[in-house]
Amino acid sequence: MIQVSNLSKSFNTVKAVNDISFTINKGEIFGLLGPNGAGKSTTINMLSTILKSDGGQIIIDGIDVNKNPNTCKKHIGVVPQEISLYEDLSAYENLLFWGRLYDIPILELKNKINSILELIGLSDRKKDLIKTYSGGMKRRINIAAAILHSPKVLFMDEPTVGIDPQSRNRIFEVIETLNKQGMTIVYTTHYMEEVERLCNRIAIIDSGKIIAQGTQSELQNIANIKEAIVFEFESLSASKGQEFQSKIDHKSILNKNKIIVECTTKDLPEIIIESNNLELIVKDIVVKKANLESIFLSLTGKKLRD
Repeated sequence: MIQVSNLSKSFNTVKAVNDISFTINKGEIFGLLGPNGAGKSTTINMLSTILKSDGGQIIIDGIDVNKNPNTCKKHIGVVPQEISLYEDLSAYENLLFWGRLYDIPILELKNKINSILELIGLSDRKKDLIKTYSGGMKRRINIAAAILHSPKVLFMDEPTVGIDPQSRNRIFEVIETLNKQGMTIVYTTHYMEEVERLCNRIAIIDSGKIIAQGTQSELQNIANIKEAIVFEFESLSASKGQEFQSKIDHKSILNKNKIIVECTTKDLPEIIIESNNLELIVKDIVVKKANLESIFLSLTGKKLRD
């Protein structure tokens, strides 16, 4: 659906996007994960024809974006970071205005507006002025405006910044529904949990370059991050700890009364049996899952919000 090759963009002496390449498959949610200033918005703006690249190629649904930007616009929807709505119009009037710009026939548009308002959970507030809405409600109307023309690809640039948990969860549900209907979604964020919930594949971007890309499992392998379980015992002598380590078929680290074992939860029963055989009393068990935060730290050497 989307092929990006050697894409670059500079602002004066700042290389905002530096020779990046990636492919997005039809019908997937693709995440661009990185800190503020990493190049996510610049990348989205080039993909959505707002910015022209300095170099490289973008193909969306077979269309060269640089050569045919107007044709490409018919196939894409854009949810920008900023709220792009008229405060003194109602939600319904805003959607009517944006829908007419897409040249959607009026009867079809009215039906579509009602359907989308139902999807985003704001049918009961459609006559209220946008200026009376909360930040989260405005974000949802922003999304509604971007999907009125049923785009094949939806670009979403940090769509949950500064909103309440209820609105965030509703936006997640809307994204998942649109994706189930076949829409390809490109999603930028600096929130780990959003990518973990929504995205099929992820590109980690930092300082304008893509550090790694793939599924979370593939990124975990690239970063060589392993899951582990920490066993804490009531008491544990050095000799008993070493004997325990020799009995289990996993890499482990002995640390006072704790043993950190490189394994997954499916290995728990056999390890507990060995601890019982050695008459060790388990005080606590903590599962340390490999997550995107640990992967990002391993690949970039810094925390995501540094």
